Amino acid sequence: MKVVITDNEKLRLTLEGVLVGIISGIVVSMFRWSIAQSLKIFQGLYVAARTNVLLLIGLVVAMIIVAVFVGYLLKGEPNISGSGIPQVEAQLGGEMHLKWWSILWKKFVGGIVSIGPGLFLGREGPSIQLGSAIGQGVGDLTHDNVGVNQRVLIASGAAAGLAAAFSAPIAGAMFVLEEVYHNFSPLVWVTSLASAVSANVVALYVFGLQPVLRVPYQYSLPIKYYWHLIVLGIILGIMGRLYQIVLLWMPSLYNKTRLPRFIHGIIPLILIIPIGMIAPNFIGGGNGIIINLDKYGTGLLLLLGLFALRFIYSMISYDSGLPGGIFLPILNLGAIIGAIYAICMNQLGLLPIAFESNLIIFAMAGYFACIGKAPFTAIILVTEMVGSLKHLMPLAVLSLVAYIVVDLLNGAPIYESLKERLNLNSDYLNRVSKFNDRLEVPIYEGSSIDGKYIRDIPFPKNILVIAVYRGERQLIPRGDTLIKAGDRIVFMVNAGQRAKISQKLKDLINGIN
Repeated sequence: MKVVITDNEKLRLTLEGVLVGIISGIVVSMFRWSIAQSLKIFQGLYVAARTNVLLLIGLVVAMIIVAVFVGYLLKGEPNISGSGIPQVEAQLGGEMHLKWWSILWKKFVGGIVSIGPGLFLGREGPSIQLGSAIGQGVGDLTHDNVGVNQRVLIASGAAAGLAAAFSAPIAGAMFVLEEVYHNFSPLVWVTSLASAVSANVVALYVFGLQPVLRVPYQYSLPIKYYWHLIVLGIILGIMGRLYQIVLLWMPSLYNKTRLPRFIHGIIPLILIIPIGMIAPNFIGGGNGIIINLDKYGTGLLLLLGLFALRFIYSMISYDSGLPGGIFLPILNLGAIIGAIYAICMNQLGLLPIAFESNLIIFAMAGYFACIGKAPFTAIILVTEMVGSLKHLMPLAVLSLVAYIVVDLLNGAPIYESLKERLNLNSDYLNRVSKFNDRLEVPIYEGSSIDGKYIRDIPFPKNILVIAVYRGERQLIPRGDTLIKAGDRIVFMVNAGQRAKISQKLKDLINGIN
């Protein structure tokens, strides 16, 4: 295996990333369009069912059929359940191997029939997994199916999936680096950005240049009102921690139903019928709600009821295991909290109601930043989705406060917590491969090995330090090479032991015994 990836190989990977982006853009655009059209059809059916008993019975039967069909898909491929982001993280970490074709078509079909009826699920998580499956498939077809090259293509596909789902290419690349890949490798960054931009071009061609969440606002928030960002950030942090706790607790409640795990989806699919009949405009992922929040008036009871409905039913929807994400529902809940806060402050005479739209925008970023613990992604994502750069400063303040609050409450990144609940195969983790693989580890400020010579660092056995990168400069490692914060150390490890060694190195670098 080569120690150094040459410039020609980097260029080839980047071009393959463009190919992954184009294919992902086409697939995810079809996925996104199909869900939107299905939602419109079902909204009409729910309204018509108010006065048509036969149609109501037909809807119940249809939901049972959908639940059984998706359950059949889940039984054959359990890794299409939920958003798919935890599975992608585990795959990139070397903790599991996914069958890309099985994931691709089953997630695509299962996601449409699960999200389309109006469940409070997002399209972005499945889009990320669809993109990663395409990246893996391209790696197989181009023979980049071993080691770092395939991981780069999987990561770039994930970036492309999010970019096409939300028309947010920079956020797509940032999300992969900050939340999924956990490594700001220049190779991953460039390839992911190329893939995300390519996918976004396709999405823009299909859906137009209009931002996904164009929330209208009149004025920028004056600096004298910035204290509201602190208060709202604290509220979002507390509510974000509550969201994490409930989401991780819900599966135990489902287990008490004694239904087989793969058929849990029948519960939210049946429940969506009365919800759709009563409030058809409030079902689905929630992007329509976000855009129209400031038009619902200043009635607190309506917004509080809407928040309770969206919070509870999104938990029921996601923890059933149906293919669908929590990305957009989280943004939706954050927006509602922002609207509730703005109205309360207005009624107390502390904030003009004209700034309600501003707080809706800010709260979306803050709520996702604290739940996902990915503040940079949250800031960039909301900026791209609303189509304005004027909110960067308040977005940053609010996201930082909410993040710190969740951190103080011992909250962990939600996708990391969900990954820990996956049924990872211990035999797979303990395997020994005939291939070697590269493992790149960044050294952060405060690391226990910062300022130490390589000869004095107790690295795990059976690994080899093959390179140290300091910026763009490559150092040939020797015993007297001094490790500094900001370095990237490249190891050669057994491909089958990559996940275990990665964890040992992480503990070593963080000073965990």
